[in-house]
Amino acid sequence: MTSKKKNKSLVIVESPAKARTLSKILGNEYDLKASLGHVRDLPRSNLGVDIEHGFTPKYVVPRAKSKTVKELRDASKNVSTIYLATDPDREGEAISWHLASVIKQNNTRFRRVVFHEITEEAIQHAFKHPRAIDMQLVNAQQARRIVDRLVGYKLSPLLWKKVRRGLSAGRVQSVALRIVVDREREIENFIPVEYWTIEAELSKKEATQENTFRASLVGFLDGTKIDLNSEEETTRLTVRLEQADYLVHHTKTKKATRQPAPPFITSTLQQEAFHKLRFSARQTMALAQQLYEGLPLGDEGSVGLITYMRTDSTQVSRTAVVEAREFINEKYGAAYVPPHARSFTRRVKGAQEAHEAIRPTRIRREPSQVKSYLAANQFKLYELIWKRMVASQMAAAIFDNTSVDIEAECKEYRTIYLLRASCSLNRFPGFTVLYTAERDNNEEEAVKSSPLPDLKKGDNLRLLGLFPEQRFTQPPPRFTEASLIRMLEQYGIGRPSTYAPILSTIQQREYVTKSRSILQPTELGIVVNDLMSQHFPDIVDTEFTARLEDELDGIASKGNWVDIVQDFYTPLEKNLANATEQIEKVKLPDELTDETCPNCGRQLAIKTGRFGKFLACTGYPDCKYTKSFQKKTGAICPQCDGELVERRSKKGRTFYGCSNYPNCNFAVFSRPLPEPCPRCDALMTEYRGNQAKCTKCSYKGRIPQEPAHATSS
Repeated sequence: MTSKKKNKSLVIVESPAKARTLSKILGNEYDLKASLGHVRDLPRSNLGVDIEHGFTPKYVVPRAKSKTVKELRDASKNVSTIYLATDPDREGEAISWHLASVIKQNNTRFRRVVFHEITEEAIQHAFKHPRAIDMQLVNAQQARRIVDRLVGYKLSPLLWKKVRRGLSAGRVQSVALRIVVDREREIENFIPVEYWTIEAELSKKEATQENTFRASLVGFLDGTKIDLNSEEETTRLTVRLEQADYLVHHTKTKKATRQPAPPFITSTLQQEAFHKLRFSARQTMALAQQLYEGLPLGDEGSVGLITYMRTDSTQVSRTAVVEAREFINEKYGAAYVPPHARSFTRRVKGAQEAHEAIRPTRIRREPSQVKSYLAANQFKLYELIWKRMVASQMAAAIFDNTSVDIEAECKEYRTIYLLRASCSLNRFPGFTVLYTAERDNNEEEAVKSSPLPDLKKGDNLRLLGLFPEQRFTQPPPRFTEASLIRMLEQYGIGRPSTYAPILSTIQQREYVTKSRSILQPTELGIVVNDLMSQHFPDIVDTEFTARLEDELDGIASKGNWVDIVQDFYTPLEKNLANATEQIEKVKLPDELTDETCPNCGRQLAIKTGRFGKFLACTGYPDCKYTKSFQKKTGAICPQCDGELVERRSKKGRTFYGCSNYPNCNFAVFSRPLPEPCPRCDALMTEYRGNQAKCTKCSYKGRIPQEPAHATSS
């Protein structure tokens, strides 16, 4: 029996779902175990880095992982080979190294296997070509972890001491916060500028009312632009245009093609999932992880549906491209297959090109075939990924873009004005029959514009009306999660695995609030940002952080990680010493509530302590009354007479539960609305930002009014 077990090999992955999917492919020759993520990490109670001796990390096995480590050690006693099949990135390489370090079995050979999709072909290839653990990749992860620990454990206590308990600073989160705060100040300082536009409604002389079209004033016929900045100027010009003679000066129709977007990388998946599905970055990554690790598809068993979801490469394997082109030919016809297979070049700063793009593991596994096996949100994300990949290999869409220049001659003033009308008509849909990316939205509006009548140079036109309109320049918009990710990516800050945690952290620390998908800094966030900007300018500088990202990435192929960490830490230590002396205690005013103290009648205020927010009497220390803090929603619990209040799960996810808990355990994950359903009077929740959705019937519609502001109880 012992020798039989010796013939088996042990395979360690991160999750039980991944283990189930691999087990189906590998068969009985392998035992599968899950590490449930990292098995070693820096200690939570102290810095855990020996700064004096080359920044040596002091790893420990967390108490919560001791049972897992014991099980893995026991499972490895009677095997000769242990395959470490963790994720194919630096984090996965580090997990493999930690696993090998804690198991340490005599005469056991550790082999690293890497694959970017959980399919039989990819797994078999990986196990035929195992390798040793790549210590350059491990060191790249270690250096990043140590730098982040130095920032967090050196600066956070300073914020606790100078501002309030429970705050944190982070190497990337602080830059993200600064970007949000800078945008807010740009909006506050923005001064709108008035301007006017004039549109003319025209038709051919002999045309009927149905063949009218509109043209916009551009300037003079010689090409000089006209800027209208007041109603008086606009009125004078409108009077002239009313007296003008109109004719077609020039027409031009140009064939234009629009190419499909590349398949997803991590950041574009998060952005598009937000735009089309209203998923947060964290929600998108959690669902993508499930699709990658494998889900049960009836008789097929557990199947990995997409390739690895943490990637910054748009490359796609030749096999997947061939399969996509064959599928397109069969499904849509030869006209929809471009002459040559498409390849995409990654342009975003910091791209590594080591991985593949995010794509379905099998193109022929259409979303409709797996819908019945997936949860609603799993299906939506899979469908999005599948459509994006297939569309990326389809033919371009073809448009006829027509532009008509119209002259308006004012003989009395010897002046000829120029107006312009344009339209874009779709001649061949190409990839748009299946999918259009968010970036195409503005172009889609043009495609849907009304076609122009048949106009030729010299055609006389009839003026039917003039439409002057006052407008004002607009400030830049506040960030959403999607646009902030795009900005971080453009700067080269953060990496595929960090975007979702960054966004979650700045919201959980209450530096930034999210309302109707819009991110806005809080007073606390602005205070923390200003302190960091003044005393740690490098930490919040986008260029400095981007350079550091490149240096940390470079460790994976070359470079001494200790030198890079030392170069970072030396000025940080100096700035920290100066800041400790110079920063005075910041006294943030408490947020008062409309509640009164039951003991003395004074107002209650929201305060923050070691364990988070609580309500306290403003009469302290004379009155020491306190009570727990809850954010109200104004919505009544459908199961009792309680009110639904905002809560947070152990994993940090926001949900809304009954204020009568534990007597009532009703909960929802979407924000409940105080207004009942107009159709059945049941509870409604927010849906896709500005929409309302009934929890009982099929009603969906616009939110009737602004939800009541959260108060406390």
